[in-house]
Amino acid sequence: MKKNFSFNVPNKKRDRQIEATIHQIRKYMARERRKSLPEKADFWAFDCKIGENEDSVSVIHEKEISQKIFELASRDIDSFYIEILVKAQTRKKKKKVVNNSDEEE
Repeated sequence: MKKNFSFNVPNKKRDRQIEATIHQIRKYMARERRKSLPEKADFWAFDCKIGENEDSVSVIHEKEISQKIFELASRDIDSFYIEILVKAQTRKKKKKVVNNSDEEE
């Protein structure tokens, strides 16, 4: 998803438009997560970028999207750009921690 969202829409209050935008983004991410995974993948990961326009984007984690949207809305700008790219990922196994202490018998 590469899209410009507007904060100012006719016949809608700004706060309701912000909530509708966040809802639309969450719906998109939920729809992508429901798609079947490739054979060796464990989960869907999202590469997220957000900014006032395409030139001023910053990379963020998917859980920071709504916080960043509220931050952009507080700057009194008219619109913002968001880019969410989906990729299949596999979980990395944690390394086992071996306890090297001598056990008493």
